[in-house]
Amino acid sequence: MPGLMRQLRGLGGCTTPIRLDGHRTDVHTTTGEILHHLTASDLPAGHLLVRCNNRRTTRCPACAETYRRDTYQLITAGLRGGKGTPERVATHPRVFATFTAPSFGPVHNRPTKGRCRCGTTHPADAPELGTPLDPDTYDYEAAVLWNAHASKIWARFSIYLRREVAKRAGLSQRAFKEHARVSFAKVAEYQRRGAIHFHAVIRLDGPDGGDTPPPAWASAELLTDAIRAATTAAHVPGPVIDGRAHTFAFGTQLDIRPIRTADLDAGTELTERAVAAYIAKYATKGAETATGTLDRPLKFLAELGRKSIPEHAQRLIRTAWTLGARKDLEDLRLRAWAHMLGFRGHFSTKTRRYSTTLGALRTARAEWRRLQAAIARGEQNPADPADDDTTLVLAHWAFAGTGLTRSEEWLAASLTHDPQEGDTTT
Repeated sequence: MPGLMRQLRGLGGCTTPIRLDGHRTDVHTTTGEILHHLTASDLPAGHLLVRCNNRRTTRCPACAETYRRDTYQLITAGLRGGKGTPERVATHPRVFATFTAPSFGPVHNRPTKGRCRCGTTHPADAPELGTPLDPDTYDYEAAVLWNAHASKIWARFSIYLRREVAKRAGLSQRAFKEHARVSFAKVAEYQRRGAIHFHAVIRLDGPDGGDTPPPAWASAELLTDAIRAATTAAHVPGPVIDGRAHTFAFGTQLDIRPIRTADLDAGTELTERAVAAYIAKYATKGAETATGTLDRPLKFLAELGRKSIPEHAQRLIRTAWTLGARKDLEDLRLRAWAHMLGFRGHFSTKTRRYSTTLGALRTARAEWRRLQAAIARGEQNPADPADDDTTLVLAHWAFAGTGLTRSEEWLAASLTHDPQEGDTTT
């Protein structure tokens, strides 16, 4: 029992771990001595249990919280430095921008002034928010296709943004690379109506990224003006369906605000901490959080009959499924992504020079845990790199399933996980 408790504690609260079968052997490369041998069947759970690392809160709250914290650190590093990013990035021009989808028909909402078009003042938790006033006239086809093309629109926008910044600096596109660089990190979010929109931190750097200062002409005002122009110019041609040609672009509601330092009054300025927390929050949410749709793929459309899904989300899924049967749209893989209402892009992306990476953060955390375990075993020099040069690791692991047994679930429920400490306590 104590051994099983230790194994479950090592999951850090993960409720759907990956079960692996296999073995690992550590061999001293000089003497051939077997330093350590581990077989999955000898472990208390009968398998090696590995965290699922799912970013969705609805699938695994513990792993999603780790992902959220990592995203927060990634965004923060690009705003104030740290994690291998120089602190001078805090002085570079940077803005926080929100790009929305176009309208596909009027929906129930809560405007800042006045009432909804239906004549009602809806409460914040009203279930009808985001649903069409008239579902029969709502353009479900364009809504699904917009989600499917959202990533292409962002890619087109990023190209035009560099052109617009260069134009305002009086430089050619070729010369622009020698003077400045545009860095960004973005996250996708579903609006209640089921349409994707993007939140992004966009920064102007020197030619080598955050390591070099931006040119004298670079400013938040110039960047803001270039973003507006690039947003207007970014159009992506879509498919022609039943004689109707689709063209996709961002909506007219574009919000751009300069990011100030945390030293200024948070009541009047957009702080680095607020931006990082806002982006990290949406990095763990999907379509199911905003619209009540599914958090996993459908195998058959008939499965919808066994799910409790709002009517608006169901119509979006059915539209994606129907369009997915068309040969001319097979590259969009709409049936595979029907549960995501057509969107198949990455939820969080960044340019290479913006800041550190999620992989680097995970590697650093794994190394820290290894050192803590070595210290607990009483090793004298747990951080000595020479140990890695003299040890050969032979391992083979195979997938054996997911989740916990009933008894393991009962024991795991008795553990209280503290994500701040990175450990669990009873």
